[in-house]
Amino acid sequence: MGTGFVVILFILGIVLLFLELFVPGGILGFLGIVALVIGIMLSVNSLLQGLFYVCLLLIILALLIALSFRFSKTRRFWEKFALKTRQTKNEGYVAPKPSYENFLGKQGIALSQLRPAGTADFNGERLDVVTEGGFIANGSKISVVAVEGTRIVVRQISE
Repeated sequence: MGTGFVVILFILGIVLLFLELFVPGGILGFLGIVALVIGIMLSVNSLLQGLFYVCLLLIILALLIALSFRFSKTRRFWEKFALKTRQTKNEGYVAPKPSYENFLGKQGIALSQLRPAGTADFNGERLDVVTEGGFIANGSKISVVAVEGTRIVVRQISE
């Protein structure tokens, strides 16, 4: 293969890796790595030499990434990829209760339109509920017909 083909593979690999930053999914990144590895293998004299260069490339990349976390200028770059908000109990975020079995058969009132999911009140306790598939209007009387883990299934009560 000609030198031009190898250079095109290197450039294609770098472009695909760059595009992976903007189009997540892994396919472009994988193809970019494959193009770079094939380019390295085609530019060397033996398979052993190619494997050596690929391993050397991976070690250098790992070191560069590790070092980039140590320096303040590049650390700010990596912080852009991390979510900084936290969901705390003080702000009202709580884990769902493990069991809602005691609500089975209880009656309540829909606090929002259930299309098919929404909020309902059961004796002063607000719960996220889902219907069996239909829509239930706001303020309708409902009954819990099934509990599946933290999923509470309700049905409208005919008056």
